[in-house]
Amino acid sequence: MSQATNQSWGGRFSEPTDAFVARFTASVNFDQRLAPQDIQGSIAHATMLARVGVLTDDERDAIINGLNEIQGEIERGEFNWSVPLEDVHMNIEARLTEKIGITGKKLHTGRSRNDQVATDIRLFMRDEIDVIEVELKRLREGMIELADREAETIMPGFTHLQTAQPVTFGHHILAWQEMLARDHERLLDCRKRVNVMPLGAAALAGTTYPIDRHVTAELLGFDRPTENSLDAVSDRDFAIEFTSFASILLMHLSRMSEELVLWTSAQFNFIDLPDRFCTGSSIMPQKKNPDVPELVRGKTGRVYGHLMSLLTLMKSQPLAYNKDNQEDKEPLFDAVDTVRDCLKAFADMVPAIEPKKASMYEAARRGFSTATDLADYLVRKGVAFRDAHEIVGQSVAYGLKTEKDLSEMSLDELKQFSDTIEQDVFEVLTLEGSVAARNHIGGTAPNQVRAAAQRAREALVALKVGA
Repeated sequence: MSQATNQSWGGRFSEPTDAFVARFTASVNFDQRLAPQDIQGSIAHATMLARVGVLTDDERDAIINGLNEIQGEIERGEFNWSVPLEDVHMNIEARLTEKIGITGKKLHTGRSRNDQVATDIRLFMRDEIDVIEVELKRLREGMIELADREAETIMPGFTHLQTAQPVTFGHHILAWQEMLARDHERLLDCRKRVNVMPLGAAALAGTTYPIDRHVTAELLGFDRPTENSLDAVSDRDFAIEFTSFASILLMHLSRMSEELVLWTSAQFNFIDLPDRFCTGSSIMPQKKNPDVPELVRGKTGRVYGHLMSLLTLMKSQPLAYNKDNQEDKEPLFDAVDTVRDCLKAFADMVPAIEPKKASMYEAARRGFSTATDLADYLVRKGVAFRDAHEIVGQSVAYGLKTEKDLSEMSLDELKQFSDTIEQDVFEVLTLEGSVAARNHIGGTAPNQVRAAAQRAREALVALKVGA
């Protein structure tokens, strides 16, 4: 270690690093979060080095015992993180050498900080993906149960935020669940590409030591080692892919949040959120604000920003590793934290949603939501669809003038638009009849909603981490 620079790499330097530059280039303030993964990777690396004869068994044991002790110091908050040592890797290695002597310096044989940090990030991402997957699964389970429970609860369905056709609340919640099902698949697919080991690529070209990368990969639970050393140390596709997943997921949660905010308003009055997910106003005592969905909706933008940051970070980098890549961690860490917290909030909140069934039903009665059912009725009676569309349009115009819904009109009132209409028309003009008539896979009929919920349960069980 050079006296001139007090750095592990200082042998060729004649003066110490400028104090500002040392602070500017250091990453230890944020990458110390990778300490558990760094120690895990180092233990596997030392184990492999001993297996191929680069380290003795005694040296391996001293290194592993020292690293475990350091892990304890970090967990207890006793570890002294040093900015001059730049990063999590050199802080741990320096402390290891301090504890066990020169043997600690042998740990870095056959590797570089380039492949070390790439391995740490992948281990970190794998751990976090598994935590996020549990929360995502919990949210989907809650949605499925809510949908099953509310399979017969009628509400208006919207297009252009205008009343379109009646649907069931359960059917609407299952639409949310379908979004999350795609997100779930994307997350597990991303995990496959995360779970590839770059350790052994060293700085960029591999190493002259007789390492066995398959042994290290097996010890660390990776599916396989990376194929190309240049790509291994410079690849951050997996981080971009995760933030892409995160952006799509947050977009979905934001859409759900928007509906929850609308539905809790006095103008819609469709649902009630428990008080524990809301806050009040410091000046208006009547207020109950849906802060959780509003905040999730707001956090979506920061995750989009992280995706753009990582894409921009990588877009002009030549092979192989560049210092730019130090900037990958903060956006990635924040994206991970944001996704995990938003999913936890939703997984706790969604199953506790209380639908206001009477308000939903009354809203579905307004806006001529069964107009399409009347057109379909006429078509089944032999009327051409375009003619049926015209007849129903005239009926709606009459309803607007008389302030009557189609189901509130008498048979004589309806027959003035078409003699084809008979008494049986009222079976299709009811909200219950309308939703029950959509009795096919993907439809809003209550029995179809329950069947869809069961299929979703089975599909969720069949999803395997790492599959």
